Amino acid sequence: MSAANLSSEQSHAQHHDAPPRGITRWLYATNHKDIGVMYLVFGVLMFFVGGLLAELIRSELLTPTMRVLTPEAYNQVITIHGLVMVFAAVMPITTGFANYLIPLMIGAPDMALPRLNNWGFWLLPAAAVLLVLPWGLKLIGIGTGTIDTGWTMYAPLSIQAGPGADFAFVAVLLLGLSSTMASINILVTVAQQRAPGMSWLRLPVFVWSWVITALLLIAVFPALMAGCIMQITDRHFGTHFFSASGGGDPVLWEHIFWFFGHPEVYILLLPTAGLLPHILATFARKPLYGYKAQVYSFCAIGVMSIVVWAHHMFTSGMPTDVNIYFMLSTMAISVPVAVLFFCWFGTIWRGSMTFETPMLFALGYIVLFGIGGLTGLVLSDAAADQQYHNTYFLVAHFHYALFGGPIMGIFAALYYYLPKMTGRMYSEILGRWHFWLTLAAFNLVFMPQFLLGIAGMPRRIPDYALQFAPLNMVSSIGAFALGATQLLFLYNILRTAFGTSGAVASARVWEGSSGLEFTLPSPPPFHTFATPPAID
Repeated sequence: MSAANLSSEQSHAQHHDAPPRGITRWLYATNHKDIGVMYLVFGVLMFFVGGLLAELIRSELLTPTMRVLTPEAYNQVITIHGLVMVFAAVMPITTGFANYLIPLMIGAPDMALPRLNNWGFWLLPAAAVLLVLPWGLKLIGIGTGTIDTGWTMYAPLSIQAGPGADFAFVAVLLLGLSSTMASINILVTVAQQRAPGMSWLRLPVFVWSWVITALLLIAVFPALMAGCIMQITDRHFGTHFFSASGGGDPVLWEHIFWFFGHPEVYILLLPTAGLLPHILATFARKPLYGYKAQVYSFCAIGVMSIVVWAHHMFTSGMPTDVNIYFMLSTMAISVPVAVLFFCWFGTIWRGSMTFETPMLFALGYIVLFGIGGLTGLVLSDAAADQQYHNTYFLVAHFHYALFGGPIMGIFAALYYYLPKMTGRMYSEILGRWHFWLTLAAFNLVFMPQFLLGIAGMPRRIPDYALQFAPLNMVSSIGAFALGATQLLFLYNILRTAFGTSGAVASARVWEGSSGLEFTLPSPPPFHTFATPPAID
């Protein structure tokens, strides 16, 4: 063997047997665990950015006469808060779990397309910069700030908006490319990299949830990306897709946005709904209940979520028979969701439950998302929606569905897998304080908003009538408490991740845990499953 060939083999061995050192490890990362960690870190960082924007919103709404933000700045903060939380926080975190866990769960050595994985991640920081850059430009006298249309970016406001809207549309295009790359990678990995003997109906529930999520992303994100391009051409190239003055139709954008936007709710929900059964089964010390029912429910939710989008548009003037169709189809999608709840209850029923932090957040997920789902049924009624649409009732429902569901699920999953990822146990005392304070503060923020919505307070306004002042003050105080509580969470994960304290985690971590990922050491080695594991 020549010296050149020997050198090449040594380099290859070093690349595959140990992690590179320094910044290049992360810039050129192709290892699924490294990329998963980068997604998680980025998503958690943006979660705190979005949370800071939420604190600004509630500061402005503390009293009717408060002037923390100008009306223009308030609209910008409202918009970026929504875009950051949905696209730059929750989606990257769930994608991080997919990157880190799916190869471990199916016995694969890595993701099928590792370089595509790297490219998909590095689009995210660029998109985040584009969302907030117009604020920086405004400070030096360029432009009027970032987009101020609300996170739905409705026309004609989006066509008339300043240059910040262009930054937002390009950012969404980059986010769409990132999500599409990740989705293709996940589907190819699951289809081609499974360990021998792991049939489709033996895949972990979390893997199934991401298969459906990836299919949804590939199906609906291109529609939003096409709509963003149409908005840009309306703004700069003389087209009139959404401009009524030129013969276009602003409602067309609503259809395009919600064709993406309603499946997006389940794109955010399904990954955590797939992790939840694993956590419940572990701490109930019982086998997972209703595996096939949950898989089929994921499939049904994926299909039905694409055909119910216009229930967000009951007040847009659609014909009555169209409203009735979307009302009935929206109510119908609650059936497979109810099946998931039934299976979750079946998993914990008469189990030997213990209430470690992941289990507490999992149970909190069920309760809070249950409230979000039930209030969604109220909004699915075309007649009732005329009263509740664009009020704070909708704001409260949306946050019970997305904070009470995906974000509570993310907390549960982070506490559940943090010892596996870091090799050390987190502080259980801090974790429990985090849960109970989060639960109390969250309800203090959003339960009053149901009452505000019933009383008729519209959303997206910086000032309001005196009759709404007491409930708004309660909601704002709850928001300050909720934000402060997340600092406990940040401290807990940092002290665990950097190994400053905490017991050493075993391979199995939890007494009732199962799955291929728990057959590996904690933390798992840089490369795993070079030889596929045997599946009984």
